[in-house]
Amino acid sequence: MGDKEPRVAKRSSLADNLDEVRDRIAAACAKANRQTREVTLIAVTKNAAPEQIREILLLGVGDLGESRAQILTQRAAQINEFYHRQQAHGEGILAPRLRWHMIGHLQRNKVKPTLQVVDLIHSLDTLRLAEELDTQAAKLNRKIHVLLQVNASEETTKSGVAVGAALHLAEQLDSMPNVQIVGLMTMAAYTDNADQARRTFVRTREIFEEMRWHKIGGSHLRHLSMGMSNDFEPAILEGATMVRIGTLLFGGTTADHEDPDDTPDLEARLRKPT
Repeated sequence: MGDKEPRVAKRSSLADNLDEVRDRIAAACAKANRQTREVTLIAVTKNAAPEQIREILLLGVGDLGESRAQILTQRAAQINEFYHRQQAHGEGILAPRLRWHMIGHLQRNKVKPTLQVVDLIHSLDTLRLAEELDTQAAKLNRKIHVLLQVNASEETTKSGVAVGAALHLAEQLDSMPNVQIVGLMTMAAYTDNADQARRTFVRTREIFEEMRWHKIGGSHLRHLSMGMSNDFEPAILEGATMVRIGTLLFGGTTADHEDPDDTPDLEARLRKPT
């Protein structure tokens, strides 16, 4: 009998999915004459199991996004511990830093615990929320980085400040000592029409450029969080510096944003032993 062929470790579906997403980001950047390093991939963990989150960290993704404040604080405690343990052991291809992004609607009564773990809030859309962030960040002696969420698609079901009010609210944010505006976030309508999505991204970029002309945010104003699993390529063509990808990586059929906070079934899943 001949020698057995060497066994080759089977790649996971998540690793394959990540390779595909990275390839598509690179292709979109090339089409836009941009460098791939200009675009940060944020892995949206809404539909991810804990073991999938741990795996994507070991595959080198260090930016994680959550749309529910309570799940974010719970997961961050567990995942941060895992990340630091892997750092100490030198396992996996870890990103140099783990950063949590709050990408969903943030209620004012969830601001305090969220600030304990989050690096960037993508979904600031009212003055009252900004004032609460400023107050709570002052108590922690930190300056919280935020993106102003703009409803550039003008859908009534979407959160976000109206296009016509975005500049004024950005000016108000710029005066707050413990809030630092670093850019804009938007969501296009969920559609297969790439041109329709791109128009939303164009409008958001125009507001961003207007803010830069008015020197709002100063040198910190450099981010456009635009594009999700179904439309990140046209977003990159219009200047996105952050894309929020969930279903293409982890599977699932629900959107990565705009769901009720603290979804009970996900809380229950989170409590299961891993």
